[in-house]
Amino acid sequence: MAQQRLQLTWFNKDKALIPTETGKYGYTWVDPSDPRYCETHALVMDDYVHGVQTPKSDEFAYSERADLAPQDDNLMILGESGDVLEALTRVPELAEKYVGKVKLIYIDPPFNTAQTFASYEDNLEHSIWLTMMRDRLLNMKRLLAADGSIWVHLDQVEVHRMRLLLDETFGADCFVTEVIWGKADTSRNDAKQFSVDQDYLCVYSKRPEWGVNRLLRTAAQDSIYKNPDGDRVPWIAKPGHAPGAATHQGMVYAIQSPFTGELLYPPKGGCWRLGQDAMLDGLNGWARYERRILDDAQERAFVCGVSAEDVRPDVSALVLSDDIHVARRHAERALESPWPSVFFINRGKRIQVKGYLPEGGTTPRTIWSFSDVGSNRNSKAEIKRLFPDSDAFSTPKPERLLERIIHIGSNPGDIVLDVFAGSGTTAAVAQKMGRRWVTCELLESTFTTFTRPRLEKVVNDEDPGGITRTKGERIPADDVDLPEGVSAEDAAIFTSVLNKLIADDPALKKSADVKTLKAAAKTRRTKDVVNWRGGGGFQVAHLSPACFDYDPDLDRVMLTAEATGETLVESVAANLGFRLLHPDDDYIFDAQRGNSLLKVIDGVATIEIVDSLVSHVTPGETIVLAATSVMDGVREHLRRSCRGSRVVALPDDVFHYTEDGETR
Repeated sequence: MAQQRLQLTWFNKDKALIPTETGKYGYTWVDPSDPRYCETHALVMDDYVHGVQTPKSDEFAYSERADLAPQDDNLMILGESGDVLEALTRVPELAEKYVGKVKLIYIDPPFNTAQTFASYEDNLEHSIWLTMMRDRLLNMKRLLAADGSIWVHLDQVEVHRMRLLLDETFGADCFVTEVIWGKADTSRNDAKQFSVDQDYLCVYSKRPEWGVNRLLRTAAQDSIYKNPDGDRVPWIAKPGHAPGAATHQGMVYAIQSPFTGELLYPPKGGCWRLGQDAMLDGLNGWARYERRILDDAQERAFVCGVSAEDVRPDVSALVLSDDIHVARRHAERALESPWPSVFFINRGKRIQVKGYLPEGGTTPRTIWSFSDVGSNRNSKAEIKRLFPDSDAFSTPKPERLLERIIHIGSNPGDIVLDVFAGSGTTAAVAQKMGRRWVTCELLESTFTTFTRPRLEKVVNDEDPGGITRTKGERIPADDVDLPEGVSAEDAAIFTSVLNKLIADDPALKKSADVKTLKAAAKTRRTKDVVNWRGGGGFQVAHLSPACFDYDPDLDRVMLTAEATGETLVESVAANLGFRLLHPDDDYIFDAQRGNSLLKVIDGVATIEIVDSLVSHVTPGETIVLAATSVMDGVREHLRRSCRGSRVVALPDDVFHYTEDGETR
């Protein structure tokens, strides 16, 4: 954990937590070396769910996303998030695949609001909640790629504490921003004090230099850009001036109009929008200009709001090099071709500049309205459409919210992780956006009712809601140029209101002026677009049962009743850091780590077993023999027979824990 000048402290911060009951958010404080906390659980692979992509139809338009190859290397786990994260970071087969490879982590953990939801027990006391989150964040940091980011979704109760915890874990210099999601589309009049309208997304990166993907521009955003002069790039007109005269006196000067010869200044308090070099370059497209010092201190002082004595003295004006008649002829000819980036309006009496259509999308902002990314009401409706016969999941998030997060922080083929799956929104959106994903859910009822069935619908193309399809955008009609500042949605609203106002007046309905207004505000919708056609798949898994336990009465580590057969083999391999060997390949040994071979015996390790194993190793290889019981002399016999080899007595040689801290 990164050292910070400021750290959050809480009760039992130096302790660890273990679940008091499987499948619930209930925890007990233990020592961090307690085997019940330290044990690494393997993953037990269950069935694989596979879907087939639906062919395209002439009925719909399709986005580029609909052509992405559906991802099939995904993992859905039933199990406690802490144990799942330990498995992903410690089990060699999983660690190789995921440690340092996850591009984006989104978590929507229990908010600790002392409320109990239908699918979440959201009632964790602060110190328990902070310990639970700290331990998970440390493992998530290990999983995160160098160019990755983590997004922690919270309400107002814990967000301030989480910020300090994230500072400790990732470093304050890796704080990116705090996004506010306006989740409520109506106020709650049953609130005692304030109707809380927002949640928070704390965004941190693995490295300070993390960069974002910009948001895609919409047709409505692009529709305001035109090229009436035939310019190759559409543009909008921007004022030639901007605020800041007092602090930018070098950008306050006279510009001579090539149409009137008049000296033009920015309005009071303003300065020219572009630097003088850029202004000169644009003006030279109308006529020849030159820099010249004028005796205009009074005029510039008025604009800057200072006295003539205090105005900057060495600021050149941009004036015509030729006679006004020559300049005017050049300027009038320039009107017949694409205009320069600086141009004149009002018969040469005002200056504007071109604002060209941006390339590469728009920079994400930190306040996200429900109208852009959905509301709580939208998300519950999405779940209700998927599961009409079930009570709506209490805390889902809208797919458009996750779509924006996943777009900003990842690319197709990247891995997205969510260890508080809930209704499965993150995995569903990741699949629809061509990302690989890993998710887990603690509550079996939620897993079987919502999480798994939802993803099955996604890969089988039985989920038409959420981001699967995009409604056509409102844009101006083909023959309509809306005024600057008027969007297509504004025009549609205007037309709707106008129709209501004249509904009971037949004369106005026939009015030529009204028809002209309607024609000027005419809009249309683009075709609905399909973004997802199903396909891909995911592996379903669950955590292996615990094989190691601690008995406080006996003050010793014990093997559980489940610690037999393959379960014991997989557990020992995971906890000793060995990679399993495939039993179908007729291996004598169970697992391997480098040149070391592991054999697990659910019984007594004897000299005869040692001799048999030694006969199957090659020079340079060593043996780790793990057994629940070891005959006298076996340890020494193995060391002599195969140099560098050792015996592991289960469970004591895996976990040496006692309550007083002594090693047995």
